[in-house]
Amino acid sequence: MTTKATPSNEPVGRLLDWLGLRQARGAPPAGRHAPPDGGGTRDLAQLARHQLIGTIMAFLVDNDLDVSPTNLLLAHAAFSGMNPHLARQITTRSQSADGISQQWLNELGEQNSAPADHADLDRLMTRLETNLESFHVHAKEARTVTSDYGTELEQHVDDLEQLQKTGRIVSSLADLAKAMLERTRKAEDHMRKSEDEAKALRRSLDRAKRDAELDFLTGLPNRRAFEILLERHYKEARAACEPLSVAFCDIDEFKKVNDLHGHEAGDRVIKAIADTLSRISDDRCHVARHGGEEFVMLFRGLTPTQAAERLDEAREGLAGRRLINRKTDEPFGQITFSGGVADVFGYGETRGALKAADDALYKAKAGGRNRIELAELS
Repeated sequence: MTTKATPSNEPVGRLLDWLGLRQARGAPPAGRHAPPDGGGTRDLAQLARHQLIGTIMAFLVDNDLDVSPTNLLLAHAAFSGMNPHLARQITTRSQSADGISQQWLNELGEQNSAPADHADLDRLMTRLETNLESFHVHAKEARTVTSDYGTELEQHVDDLEQLQKTGRIVSSLADLAKAMLERTRKAEDHMRKSEDEAKALRRSLDRAKRDAELDFLTGLPNRRAFEILLERHYKEARAACEPLSVAFCDIDEFKKVNDLHGHEAGDRVIKAIADTLSRISDDRCHVARHGGEEFVMLFRGLTPTQAAERLDEAREGLAGRRLINRKTDEPFGQITFSGGVADVFGYGETRGALKAADDALYKAKAGGRNRIELAELS
C-alpha cells in the first residue's frame, strides 16, 4: 500500500521538503500544475525540477511502491543522474518479467548504502590522522625534554657523589636525585615506545586508506577513488582547456558466464576484462571498477571520438580471443563488452556526463552488444 505524506513535520514530509517534492498549501494538486514555459535560467531550472518530480512520482505510483524515505532517496539518486549505475539497474529490472517490487527495491537500497560508509570512513581517517600528527609532535617534544633533563640530572648526581663531606642532607638529596633520574629514564623509554606505536599506527592508516580506494578482485581503483580522480582532472582539464572524455564499459551477457561456469570463473572473466582495459591506461587514461561487471574510464586530452576509437581497439582485441576456463578446461567462448563515451564538458557537470555515458552504454547494449556508442549532446 502506498503511504501518503501529510503537511506535518513527519520524516517523510521533511524528506519531501528536501527533495523539493512538498506541495505548497493552496497549490494545485500534483499532475495539474503546468510547468513553467519561460526561457530564463530560473524557468529552465524549475522545468527540470518538474520533470524530475514527475518521473519520481510516476515510478512510485506505477510500481505500487511506498512513499518512504528510502524509496524517495533511491528514486532521486537514479533519476537525477547522481547514480547512473542504479538507474540502469532499475531500467533493466522494469523491462524484465519480474518487474519492480518493494522487496527488490529494499535489496537494491542495501546494495547502494556503501557510499555513506565511505563518507564515515573518510571522516574517521581524517580525525585519526589529525590526532596522530598531534600525538607524534608532542611525543617527540616530550622525549627531547626528558632526555635533556635526564642528562643534566645525571651530571648533578655525579657531582654530588664526589663530595665526601656533604652530610646527611646532601646524601639524602643524592638518593632522591638517583630516584628521579631512574623515573625520567623510564619516562623517556615509554615515550620512545609510544612514538614507535604512533608510527606503526600511521603506516596502518596509510594502508587502510589505500585499501579503501582499491577494488579487491581486480586491483583497480574503485568507484570512490575514480570519483575523486574525475573531479581533480575535471578542474585541471578545464583550466588547461583540454578535452576530457568519460566512458562506461559493461561485460556482455555476464550472467550466462556465472550460470554456466560458476561465480569463481566469472571473477576470472572480470579480471581478464580489467587487464584488457588496463593495457590502454596510462597517466592520462584511467580505468576503475565501477561495480559488478561494469568499468568506468577517463580519457584526458582525448575527444569522445578519439576515446571511443581507443576503447574500440581494446574491444576488438578481446572479441578476437577465445578464453578457456583453466580450472575445467572448458571454453568460455567469445567474451565481449559494450561501452558508451561522453564529453565531460558537454553537460555542465561531471554527474551529467556520467549519466550520458551510461545512457550511451545502454544504447550499445540495445543495439546488439559488443560495440561502442557515443553519447548524443542534448
